[in-house]
Amino acid sequence: MRHRVAGRKLSRHTKHREWMFRNMVVSLLTHERIKTTLPKAKELRSWADKIVTLGKKGDLAARRRAFDLLRDRDVVKKLFEEIAPRFKDRQGGYTRIYKTGRRLGDAAPLSLIELTSYAPPEKEKKKSVMKKAKEALKKITPKKKEKGEKADKGEKKEKKEGKKEAPKAKPKKKATEEKS
Repeated sequence: MRHRVAGRKLSRHTKHREWMFRNMVVSLLTHERIKTTLPKAKELRSWADKIVTLGKKGDLAARRRAFDLLRDRDVVKKLFEEIAPRFKDRQGGYTRIYKTGRRLGDAAPLSLIELTSYAPPEKEKKKSVMKKAKEALKKITPKKKEKGEKADKGEKKEKKEGKKEAPKAKPKKKATEEKS
């Protein structure tokens, strides 16, 4: 009987398991959403909740304890400055797990774990090929002149008609070509 035994071993040695969950917590805090197997996600949930609680404390000792676990300054900074303030009114349950089916190959149950405050970044609408082509043509083609400029252009044509230019002479061939 496993009375009062918390956590999952996941067929790994203690140190391997600790390192794996440290890496997963760093990835979760960095991307705010990761894909993994269901047992790992369920165990990761407790690790993530503990680290977010440290972030909510916000004092120097909590920051040092978080760095001791995460070993990444950028992630610790993000935890204390961005993630923890989002959860200031929440007492727990900082993560959400979605079941996503089974993995091909070994049929392991997969899941998506994310922070509950996760909001996907807004993507720009994809432009159709025609719109892209029209924008490219606008950049290439010269802009139309205004009415005042058209009148100036008409006057220039009249002056050109009065003066006929002599046809341009053909360029001379190079001396080396003439010798051969």
